[in-house]
Amino acid sequence: MIGWLSRWWGGGPPAIEPASLRDAARLAQLHGASFHRGWGEGEFEAMLTERNTLVHRLRQGRKVIGFAVSRMAADEAEILSIAIDSNQRGRGLSRDLLLTHLGHLAGRGIRTIFLEVEENNQPARRLYERAGFGVIGRRERYYKQPGGEHLNALLMRRDLS
Repeated sequence: MIGWLSRWWGGGPPAIEPASLRDAARLAQLHGASFHRGWGEGEFEAMLTERNTLVHRLRQGRKVIGFAVSRMAADEAEILSIAIDSNQRGRGLSRDLLLTHLGHLAGRGIRTIFLEVEENNQPARRLYERAGFGVIGRRERYYKQPGGEHLNALLMRRDLS
């Protein structure tokens, strides 16, 4: 009984599934913990109701521990954000989440995916490079840091077909 309850609440294999409006507060919490300028619950609610936005959640038991969000236009999409709970990083979960998310985008007819990543964010760059993304450009001083410093962004692309 205890084993089943433990798996139901917080254990068992992670599940990647479409996010819903009831996830907005948790997604905002994860985003705020992962990025300097976190998106609010209202921003997630808006994205979750848009037809051209695809949001997946990564769930461990009953707890949402990550998400991926993309915006689609014609046969292209842009990954807007991916975040994993800091306690769950380093386990390959972001790779599984990204690849599943890309598969769903391909299933919707998306042929090309773009994203921006902070140039010095080595874990994110490795994730995207291992998933087949290549650097196609650079935006100087794109990300503003809390202390006023500006960091460069790399533009990356992957073709799905």
